[in-house]
Amino acid sequence: MAREFQRGHKAKLSDLTQGTDLYVGVQIAAPGLTFDISCFGLDADEQLSDDRYFIFFNQPKSPEESIQLLGAQSGDTESFRVTLDRIPAAIQKLSFTATIDGPGQMSQVGPGYIRIVAGGEEVVRYAFTGSEFTTERAVMLGDFYLKDVWRFAAVGQGFDGGLEALLKNFGGEVAEEEEAPAAPQAAPGFAPPAQATAPPAFAAPPAAPQAPQPAPSFGAPPAPAPAPQQPMHAAPTIAAPLTPQAPPAPYGQPQQPHQPPQPQFGQVPGQAAPPTPPYGQPAPAPYGQPVPAPYGQPAPAPFGQQPPGVPQGVPQGAPAAGAGLHAALQKYKETSTGQRWTPQNQQLMRVDLTIGGTGVLARQGSMVMYQGKVDFGYKGAGFVGRVVGNATGQEMQLMRCTGRGQVFLAEEGSYLHPIELQGDAICVSAESVLAFDESLQYEVRRVDGHGIPGGALFTMQFQGTGTVVIKTHGTPVVLPVTPTTFADCNAVVAWSAASQVIVSSQVRLRRNAYPGHSGETVNLQFRGAPGNFIVVQPYEV
Repeated sequence: MAREFQRGHKAKLSDLTQGTDLYVGVQIAAPGLTFDISCFGLDADEQLSDDRYFIFFNQPKSPEESIQLLGAQSGDTESFRVTLDRIPAAIQKLSFTATIDGPGQMSQVGPGYIRIVAGGEEVVRYAFTGSEFTTERAVMLGDFYLKDVWRFAAVGQGFDGGLEALLKNFGGEVAEEEEAPAAPQAAPGFAPPAQATAPPAFAAPPAAPQAPQPAPSFGAPPAPAPAPQQPMHAAPTIAAPLTPQAPPAPYGQPQQPHQPPQPQFGQVPGQAAPPTPPYGQPAPAPYGQPVPAPYGQPAPAPFGQQPPGVPQGVPQGAPAAGAGLHAALQKYKETSTGQRWTPQNQQLMRVDLTIGGTGVLARQGSMVMYQGKVDFGYKGAGFVGRVVGNATGQEMQLMRCTGRGQVFLAEEGSYLHPIELQGDAICVSAESVLAFDESLQYEVRRVDGHGIPGGALFTMQFQGTGTVVIKTHGTPVVLPVTPTTFADCNAVVAWSAASQVIVSSQVRLRRNAYPGHSGETVNLQFRGAPGNFIVVQPYEV
């Protein structure tokens, strides 16, 4: 039985099927509209560095035929064959897209889907409707992407502009004149590669019944499922449930998470809070009080006594009242403070889009779940912004989050710190920015210095009224700026915009004056009036 995905849902392909020779079908239609359905083979920078991996009606296959366009069949508007174990190492992502050829909007489309078939069996389907889009003329439907192993993501993001704009977004170029479309080709008859333990073989869907044909050795996919009669996104959660019963409480939410006040300029949330003990270990108890038990174990009772609430004669190993799945997960429930930005724990941030009235710009791929009606759109930097970002190293790949709901953000387990700006400014490396309010102004700022490789150091400056969330490796330290404040440029995360930054050439030259030096090649000195600060993490990027 196929798993039903919703927008934003991701999974390892190995959890869906052991097959690597896959059929991908796309169904999309609207009265009076014509669609171009394509596949972009992108590199590690999500760019079309080799245009031979742009698979569309004029180029139906890649050089080694690991990606092939098969045409409309078995109820699908368009279909592809993808052989994952033949894709070159330079290709890290396959993005399947649909664009409107001519006038029209994606809000006009009826119920559609993208599905994966392995060995004649449909293993996953992501369904969508036109109500999820507005004036977009293109949509990114789903991605195969390589992150240790191949995975599949249901994207469902609208994109302004047609096929030409989408091609330029991926770094491709549009030819002045295009060749005439190639004649339609029938699905090639092929067999799966020989393997010791053969995974489900690729299944080419059967053509329309014309004349009897021998059944291919790899099987055939199931008949197309009827179009859904109602939108597939009625539920506010990000993914369709994978088990018949939903857990009684959201997993992964702390019962009493750290609730720092919104920091003022120059403050980092959690600065005055005591350090959090490692997961699974109890926090130290005040003097004279018993130490709390580790997670999942009963609290120790005084010598010769049973735990409180346990009747005499009941073994101490018996579960206490209120034990069970609900009680075990209660401490991780979602935390809502009525504020726009709420840390759920040190590594997970919740933003409520219903508060504030403006959108949020977040790093692409940082959304881990959301609730409500939320739209995720691509945020381009424009031609000038992209040129500046490439030249300075301060380019940010952003998505715009709008709507009414709550979005949860995280990035590879990094520690997250919301910093509220009230008309002031802060300098942050683009690599350390997770998300920020769209109301903030930001620009690339240059720090000159003859001792810096390349002659300059660049950073992002945020200014205005709103919140910027920075991420660090480990718990950072905030230091006041004094004439004797020095820091490694690879460990500095942020500093107050009013601080003066100069290169500490003396330290750099002394450490490089002999073989086997410490490797601290660039050190920065910070100066400024009282109230200025720097944020340093215990890690060098």
